Amino acid sequence: MKYIDEFQDPELARRLLDDIHATVTRPWALMEVCGGQTHSIIRHGIDQLLPTEVELIHGPGCPVCVTPLEVIDKALEIASRPEVIFCSFGDMLRVPGTGRDLFQVRGAGGDVRVVYSPLDALRLARQHPDRQVVFFGIGFETTAPPNAMTVYQARKLGIENFSLLVSHVRVPPAIEAIMRSPDCRVQGFLAAGHVCSVMGVGEYPELAERFGVPIVVTGFEPLDILEGVRRTVAQLERGEHTVDNAYPRAVRPEGNAAAKAMLEDVFEVTDRAWRGIGVIPDSGWRLSAEYREYDAEFRFRVDGIKTREPAECRSGEVLQGLLKPHECEAFGTLCTPRTPLGATMVSSEGACAAYYLYRRLETTPTPREASPVV
Repeated sequence: MKYIDEFQDPELARRLLDDIHATVTRPWALMEVCGGQTHSIIRHGIDQLLPTEVELIHGPGCPVCVTPLEVIDKALEIASRPEVIFCSFGDMLRVPGTGRDLFQVRGAGGDVRVVYSPLDALRLARQHPDRQVVFFGIGFETTAPPNAMTVYQARKLGIENFSLLVSHVRVPPAIEAIMRSPDCRVQGFLAAGHVCSVMGVGEYPELAERFGVPIVVTGFEPLDILEGVRRTVAQLERGEHTVDNAYPRAVRPEGNAAAKAMLEDVFEVTDRAWRGIGVIPDSGWRLSAEYREYDAEFRFRVDGIKTREPAECRSGEVLQGLLKPHECEAFGTLCTPRTPLGATMVSSEGACAAYYLYRRLETTPTPREASPVV
């Protein structure tokens, strides 16, 4: 565990922690809905520095992890075709589908390539007019605008051998689904700052009011997260439930107008399945009718896919915040980064990967046992 002296500004960290310890009077459960925040929390031991009354629950904030098994299997089917150059970010290659992953497809002769931007895939389509180039477009509101822009550019340039396999999801409907669950224990949310930098905060006040939960827009550095926790706990203790922007250096209330306009042009809102969770209404995007010819599912007619999740994998419960990774019987034994049962163990933002990487292999000590604040 990282000690407080290793924070970028130890004195500020101590002040924030002292304030949280002095404010809290009863147990509170907060959820971060961002895999990057989860990794920062576990890497720096933030959850162990907080009062015992404050529990951080890891939500479905890893875009790789929530990509449904059916879409992974469709990606595997498309990537196996000889006429296809299948492009993806690197963290998707180890995500297990039903019986195999993209690395294995590449090992069997499939042309699977790691790219660093969807525009790299568009460039390949121009260079290989005799091949079909497919980009695997996954993620939350942060990655959707560049993928939308790439499809827009493909149509503008008349590049017909490019298509997008879409699995984009939206955060606000996921928050609503979490709050509607009968097993929900969440009393406040740390909203992902990068999502809000694109979309703004306009969708959150209604959720905060309807479910009586504070939603605090939070950054990703340890001090950002401590400030987000401090503001959320303060609201809970006062009996308030408003939206609070604790990340103003990156987030404007209205978001990014150009990015939102591109999303509205290229995509349309649709129901989406989330791996381990199920279908959440209006929680994703698909290409609009005007751009449907660039939809890889439509182009390659991949249907009739039969999926099968490993019975031992409990990543769905991890994604819903019902289970900590080390509480899964398969964690660190049957399921490791070399032999993953689910995406949460191999994604760079997966909660199981964070617990494994930072050696949270068993029940963690209480905050006061782990490292006193003073």
